[in-house]
Amino acid sequence: MRALEGMAEILKREGVEYLFCYPTTDLIDAVADVGIRPIVCRQERVGLGVADGLSRASNGAKIGVFAMQAGPGAENAFAGVTTAYADSSPLLVLPSGYPRDREGWPRYFTAERGYRNVTKWLETINVPEQTEDAMRRAFSRLRNGRPGPVMVELPTDVAELDIGETGYEPVTSTRTLADPRDVERAAHALANANAPVILAGQGVLWAGATDEVVELAEMLGAPVAATLLGKSAFPETHALSIGTAATSTPPMVRSFLGKADVILAVGASLAKHQMNLPLPEGRTIIQLTNDEADLNRNYAAAHPLLADARLGMRQLIDAVRDAGGTNASRRSAVEAEVASAYSAWVDSWRGKLESQDAPINPYRVVWELNRVIPADDAIVTHDSGSPRDQMVPFYRSAGPRSYIGWGKSHALGTGLGFAMGAKLAEPDKVCINWMGDAAFGMTGLDFETAVRNGIPIITMVSNNSTMAIETRRLVGSHEKYGTRDVGGNYADLARSLGGWAERVEDPEEVGPAILRARRATEEGRAALLEFITSAETALNR
Repeated sequence: MRALEGMAEILKREGVEYLFCYPTTDLIDAVADVGIRPIVCRQERVGLGVADGLSRASNGAKIGVFAMQAGPGAENAFAGVTTAYADSSPLLVLPSGYPRDREGWPRYFTAERGYRNVTKWLETINVPEQTEDAMRRAFSRLRNGRPGPVMVELPTDVAELDIGETGYEPVTSTRTLADPRDVERAAHALANANAPVILAGQGVLWAGATDEVVELAEMLGAPVAATLLGKSAFPETHALSIGTAATSTPPMVRSFLGKADVILAVGASLAKHQMNLPLPEGRTIIQLTNDEADLNRNYAAAHPLLADARLGMRQLIDAVRDAGGTNASRRSAVEAEVASAYSAWVDSWRGKLESQDAPINPYRVVWELNRVIPADDAIVTHDSGSPRDQMVPFYRSAGPRSYIGWGKSHALGTGLGFAMGAKLAEPDKVCINWMGDAAFGMTGLDFETAVRNGIPIITMVSNNSTMAIETRRLVGSHEKYGTRDVGGNYADLARSLGGWAERVEDPEEVGPAILRARRATEEGRAALLEFITSAETALNR
């Protein structure tokens, strides 16, 4: 067995179903020989996005794998890897490498040198006998600890060398509990808090800890916000949900955080980042994370807990109950306050959410999507810029992985790959990405990847013929040279690529068009909806 064939066999034993890829790499034929389906994308960055979406939507149960050629393939893949690294998503990247006799040559881009700072783990298989061990190390890091992209480079000459038969066994994952003394102190702070707030990060999703967060929130009567990456970690239809603590956020988030005396951050790094809402000063912070690098990173944690989110939450629940932290009266009062604040907020935006104007207000698109497709039926994701800032506050996710929030590294067009990966992970879900016309220009041709590979997603494009989010920045240059202008007929392009498509200009047709697109996907067709929208700039700040 050649090293290349051994790598393919190991992927098969680890349960890999798809290899997302772009030629040339001999791994494509090798995995096909063992029954793994190769899916060839139109560009490396999107292929990595599909793999990433598969990992996220399956909550790591299925690891997304991407392979590309040495040199230009590895160069083109960079944005996809950095997205997974910034968002801590488990992704296995398998670039081919130059033959070993070229090692150290100047002006050769190698994955080992180029990706060292944007991967959780990276190594090159320099001798064929290391193939099995290298892959074991890779999957161990993918399945344990803080998630992140892992890269194993296989030089083309090593790939052809014999390794004998492999006795590889799939790796297992392990999780840790928090120190019981730390848990007891944190539980005492929560039980005695006057206004506790829970902040749910994406670690809640990876650990499968949603039920535990719900249980503790109901016990304490504490409102719950999610981070951008953690959106859907707590059901936004729950009476204690106050929304997503992102840069564009419902007013309930700011209000309850402002009144909080104790903040419990679960599975959240609490990084100060432009996509995260800053926490108010002077609060007692309890931080539960599985990565010691998160503790006291940007905020002083009075009660740091180093543990798996689900196991640590189970410890906290038991300890808070023992400390007498159950507070039914506060729960009723908080639920009533949340409901009142939500109603008032929606009423204040109703003119945009139910706008009859043409061009269509993009907030009408978000509102209609949530109205006509039950959130339980869907996996939805945004794109960078305006679609993110308009969708995140108002779209109400139904629970774990019904929404894919992302954006610490926010390359335009990323959501298209995520939607395809989500559909492969959850074929019975309606998988939808919403992107602007600028984002479509970056990755839109990979809609053909969905068509060609029978991945029936819904891509919604907001076409306002401008980069509206840049209105305050590109001022003089736009007046002189039209630097914000973009254009195109994306429905026509989608039809030319073989997909089902519709251009929508009437606001009353937004909901019906979304339902027509859903029917098209149920018939196995990738669908694109092009909404002619206004250059809306109002945001929830």
